[in-house]
Amino acid sequence: MSEAITQSKIMQLLDWSYDKAINGSIGLDSSIDLADSYKKSNNSLYEQVNSLIRWQNTKSATSGFITGLGGVITLPVAIPANIASVLFVQIRMIAAIAHMAGYDARDDQVKTMVYACLTGNAAKEILKEVGIELGSKLAVNAIKGISGKTLTAINQKVGFRLVTKFGEKGVINLGKAVPLLGGIIGGTFDSYTTNTVGNVARDTFGIKKS
Repeated sequence: MSEAITQSKIMQLLDWSYDKAINGSIGLDSSIDLADSYKKSNNSLYEQVNSLIRWQNTKSATSGFITGLGGVITLPVAIPANIASVLFVQIRMIAAIAHMAGYDARDDQVKTMVYACLTGNAAKEILKEVGIELGSKLAVNAIKGISGKTLTAINQKVGFRLVTKFGEKGVINLGKAVPLLGGIIGGTFDSYTTNTVGNVARDTFGIKKS
């Protein structure tokens, strides 16, 4: 299994998942719809995002995910369903956070930043390696100004990190990202990993506690 999980396949899967997350699918709201549902509350943006991080899995991390996307046969590459499920759910969450922060999730630059957030605490290091500092909010114009060459470099680093996270066993690890039930995602995320990825996304897109 480990031989089959390559950077190329991971990137194909990320692009496929991003398209499904942004555009939605039968039985699944898009990232934008998901974000807007949380923005209806009277809480601060910071609190809305934290609520999304904690609870959005109850809407998407269910056996209905595979059914809603037409089954595993729709996957673009031969990668286990649990890996596809984890990446899809996390991409959907991060893209929703980006939208809540005022970014256009359809921009290639924003998409790459979403991918970087999938690596959790490694995201800051990856971005620093290409000259992007996350000490303060990345202005929308700054993200839009990231060159295509830099986007490619970030994507390559993300792909490498994710393949590494799968480990030699060829099974997704991501710090025990989700419990599995019959090969399908169960109803809840592992809180540590979900919070890590979500918090990195929140900080990357500059959502601060008011």
